[in-house]
Amino acid sequence: MSAVLLGCYDSFKKEALKDNAVIPVLFLNTLFSSLIFLPFIILSSTTTALDGTFLHVGSGGWNVHRYVVLKALIVLSSWVLGYFGMKHLPLTIVGPINATRPVMVLIGALLVFGERLNLWQWVGVMLAVASFFMLSRSGKKEGIDFKHDHWIYMIVCAAVLGAVSGLYDKYLMTPVSEGGLGLDRMLVQSWYNIYQCLMMLTMLLLLWWPKHKETTPLHWTWSIIGVSIFLSTADFMYFYSLSLPSAMISIVSMVRRGSVVVSFLFGALLFHEKNLKAKALDLMLVLLGMVFLYIGSK
Repeated sequence: MSAVLLGCYDSFKKEALKDNAVIPVLFLNTLFSSLIFLPFIILSSTTTALDGTFLHVGSGGWNVHRYVVLKALIVLSSWVLGYFGMKHLPLTIVGPINATRPVMVLIGALLVFGERLNLWQWVGVMLAVASFFMLSRSGKKEGIDFKHDHWIYMIVCAAVLGAVSGLYDKYLMTPVSEGGLGLDRMLVQSWYNIYQCLMMLTMLLLLWWPKHKETTPLHWTWSIIGVSIFLSTADFMYFYSLSLPSAMISIVSMVRRGSVVVSFLFGALLFHEKNLKAKALDLMLVLLGMVFLYIGSK
């Protein structure tokens, strides 16, 4: 469910950014996401209505919230780079690049958590790497040079930071007895949205507003609200699955990146993007790599 919703989020994000200023759109996304979770924070802290339910937001002092602030910084950095890159690149290029995140997460798990890759997993990694190089060839047909296009670098950096965020999520959700922090998932999701909103408001006032008449203007579109709704729901499903006992970040991340199928279909059917046959082959390699990662993680 998270993967499907995340694919819709990517597609609505592409639509929201069309001829639109990136910073205010991202601010509005964080604002609406914060408003979605604000009632749960208030009800949890002032009443007992949500006690014992999966919507209850746990409490904690600065010793807890400092980890959530760091989470907000990592995610927001990924979003800023990803939004700028997506605005200037086809969705059918961005989607497969983002789909390589499970490989980065797996490598991160190898380095950080001491996991070891087996033969199946190594094949999955190699397929994902091969798909990235094939994707660069497809991009050249549209005038996109992977080596010299700074929008590509932004998307790649956004994907790397997204993988770092995934590994950090695992650390936040893992029980203390297993070496993690054991934080409440609703506390993390609710408050990191609010911290992101405050950070984006600062960027809006300092970077965009003083020169907003000289730069790309902000045009209202209902797809901006759609971005917040789909992302908040997708993240809710993601955090819930990650909080379940013995949840594996490599598997969760891999399944979640299945969203590329949904965003690819949107790019083909709604945005009428080009060179779809070659990109579809690249996408199939990514998905085949995910299958090998899944088999190897069993």
